[in-house]
Amino acid sequence: MDRPAAEVAAVAPAPEHLSPSVRRSIFLYLGILIVLLAFGGPSGGLIDIPISFFLKNRLHLEAHQVAHFRLLAAIPLYLSFVFGFIRDMWNPLQMRDRGFMLLFGGICALLYLGFALAPMTYSTLLLAVVALTTSFLFVASAQNALTSTIGQQHAMTGQISAAWNVFASIPTVAALLVGGMLSGLLEDQNADSAARILFLVGAAIMTAVSLFALWKPKNVFEHVHAERGNDAHPVNDIKRLFGHWRVYPALLIWLLWNFAPGSATPLQYHLQNTLHATDAQWGQWNAIFAASFIPTFIVYGFLCRHFPLKTLLWWGTIIAVPQMVPLLFIHSVTGALISAVPIGLMGGVATGAYMDLIIRSCPRGLQGTTLMMSSSLYFVVSRFGDILGTTLYDHYGGFTVCVIAITVVYALILPTLLLVPKQLIATADGQMPESLSEA
Repeated sequence: MDRPAAEVAAVAPAPEHLSPSVRRSIFLYLGILIVLLAFGGPSGGLIDIPISFFLKNRLHLEAHQVAHFRLLAAIPLYLSFVFGFIRDMWNPLQMRDRGFMLLFGGICALLYLGFALAPMTYSTLLLAVVALTTSFLFVASAQNALTSTIGQQHAMTGQISAAWNVFASIPTVAALLVGGMLSGLLEDQNADSAARILFLVGAAIMTAVSLFALWKPKNVFEHVHAERGNDAHPVNDIKRLFGHWRVYPALLIWLLWNFAPGSATPLQYHLQNTLHATDAQWGQWNAIFAASFIPTFIVYGFLCRHFPLKTLLWWGTIIAVPQMVPLLFIHSVTGALISAVPIGLMGGVATGAYMDLIIRSCPRGLQGTTLMMSSSLYFVVSRFGDILGTTLYDHYGGFTVCVIAITVVYALILPTLLLVPKQLIATADGQMPESLSEA
């Protein structure tokens, strides 16, 4: 059950008008933090692709063995919501989110350093990724919660969603572009040394995150209000989370959007086996695809201030439903690389709107749990979506059936939108939705 209105009024003041300079300060602070974490994360960061190449080219693992490694290494990611809940309950060093960044950023840096000095074996790499991911998720929970809390408290969830997606996309594109270069580096006789250098780079980035936590810009933190009282009980918070019904449609939409059966392994096999793309061209396709989201993320940051979220959800979804269909009409690698641009553009507004909705749907004081729950959901459903897509690809007609499956799943988002509380999505950025004032 949601909090009584009187209690919420005491901890959730009405959003104040932030000057353009304050908003710029907030976006700068969050942008630096998001980029650092996106580069420093052991899963999806700078070392993720190189580790895959190291397993394949240096340790000579088969494809299914690499997949098994990634499945085991991702165990902490499936439990991301646990780290979010710990963030919401705990105040390390009496510094709140900055405490998590300072403490666990430092621990993560030390782990990177330690594994850089260890033998580069399968077991070492698996232990390294699991340990690093576990420590890193505490920092990621703090960033997720701080970002969403600012968005909620100042009725700027759309702008926060847009900025978050843009800043997170930059390291993703960079990692994909340098993947081929790192692949060649890790194939030669200096592969072990190159891998150690990557771990040392990770240590340097997470050290920067820990030092970044010492900075407490007034324009950012004087506008963030505590939402949980010191006497709040974890059991009551769990009950409040599960009774917070408006978050369920948002998470269901996120599940459908990320399930996408066939968008990972089957797409790679289609491009490489059918269209004869190289490893580098597969990386280029993904980089172009990821980069093409950025312009529409920026457009979303403008649209969210002029149109209610309801409008952006519906139109963003309608545009995104046929997102993968252009691939059915592509018969060359060049055509595939070109098609990555409109395919990426078609998904930007939908992604921004869905994240906007999740942030709006968070129960007060449990932003970390909710955002990390969406992260857990992403990793679980994307893995199972890939398994289903691979089965369809192998046994039921190749990539065409995968595109049909993806389109059908995306189309299911449209009726799901009807489940979203109307008052939650009735306003544009800058106006507090009625349901947030009672969250």
